[in-house]
Amino acid sequence: MFHLTVHTFFAAAHNLINYQGDCENLHGHNWKVEVTVGAQELDKAGLGIDFKILKSTLRTLLETLDHKHLNQVPPFDVISPSSENIARFLFDRLSDQLNNANIAVEKVNVWESDYACASYTRD
Repeated sequence: MFHLTVHTFFAAAHNLINYQGDCENLHGHNWKVEVTVGAQELDKAGLGIDFKILKSTLRTLLETLDHKHLNQVPPFDVISPSSENIARFLFDRLSDQLNNANIAVEKVNVWESDYACASYTRD
């Protein structure tokens, strides 16, 4: 199995739902997103997936979140936009777009700061 990882950033505001503390108030983060995909085989060029495709797909998805109030963006208008839920959302959407007989999204990490990260995997 080959593993390929890309990371990028987006900025957004949110407030946690059903949370007792400061984070129930509107605040923002410069989120870092890391996506790892697995490839069973390499293509003729020796690639599992072209990094351009992986980065472009991720960037297009993050444009729906970038510089937004996440609580107003589906599905976060009904579920708390926690790092955990954002990681699962990105994992599911990327899997829908990228997964095939050879490629599978393996893991999404969402960093809300340099010191705090949530991950979502397929297992």
